[in-house]
Amino acid sequence: MKVRVDPEKCVGHGRCYELAPEVFGEDERGHCRVLWEIVPPQLEEKARLGEANCPEDAISTSEV
Repeated sequence: MKVRVDPEKCVGHGRCYELAPEVFGEDERGHCRVLWEIVPPQLEEKARLGEANCPEDAISTSEV
């Protein structure tokens, strides 16, 4: 699975990295950054959790 963050949509609520710190981190402005280019299978549910809880729909997942 791939996960992406649209930097134009992200405003830094931080829900993604609070709920799934194994997949998401924060940059110097507090905006989301993805920690994995390809998400390991054991973290796919965490990536989906971050995607589902993003108020701006800035996070998207896709199959590799």
